[in-house]
Amino acid sequence: MRIQKFIKNSFIDYPSHIATVVFTIGCNWKCWYCLNSPLIDTNSYAECDEQEVLDFLANRVGLIDGVVICGGEPTLQPDLINFIRKVKNLGYDVKLDTNGTNPIILKKLVDDALVDYVAMDIKAPFVKYDEITGVKTEIDKVRQSIDILMNSKIDYEFRTTVTPDFSKDDILQIAQSIKGAKRYYLQAYKQPADKNLPKSMDPNDLIEYARLCNDYVPTQLH
Repeated sequence: MRIQKFIKNSFIDYPSHIATVVFTIGCNWKCWYCLNSPLIDTNSYAECDEQEVLDFLANRVGLIDGVVICGGEPTLQPDLINFIRKVKNLGYDVKLDTNGTNPIILKKLVDDALVDYVAMDIKAPFVKYDEITGVKTEIDKVRQSIDILMNSKIDYEFRTTVTPDFSKDDILQIAQSIKGAKRYYLQAYKQPADKNLPKSMDPNDLIEYARLCNDYVPTQLH
């Protein structure tokens, strides 16, 4: 599997877990605000050897609770399932961060009990996906992934990065599309200090959005 780097210990990326975070290379979207945008270019980074990650995990059994696999978009990796099997064989819980564009792989991981927690980004109201992701998006696949998680027995969350592109109605459309889900997180877009990009969101707006979304799905701020 193509891995750019891994963070050995994280206390914030996997709820109630001390976790190792593995970043895969490559993404099928081009969201303008992405903090990991260099990972889109599959030739931009030197790679970390998969065996190095597995050896680290083997030596930390009992000290680390779980492994987070993120990116980029992990489901683009042809060896993802095999890698997760190796991680599970070491006894770790696995959390997958995904954009939901590969429901076939997601269903396989859920059905085979290879993931314990999934965090799926919902980038926009469905009618705005192409605008936000910068590419033509197969919305039916995103919808399928939402259905897979909401009808599964595993733990999961949906989350949206709220940028100045969105109105209150946009966020409510998203909440309505996942009505009845376990949980929904709104996370604030933050303006990078070194880039000429839109200003960060007003925190009061985010609080109001979350309050309104609670009518459809339990919503919190990240």
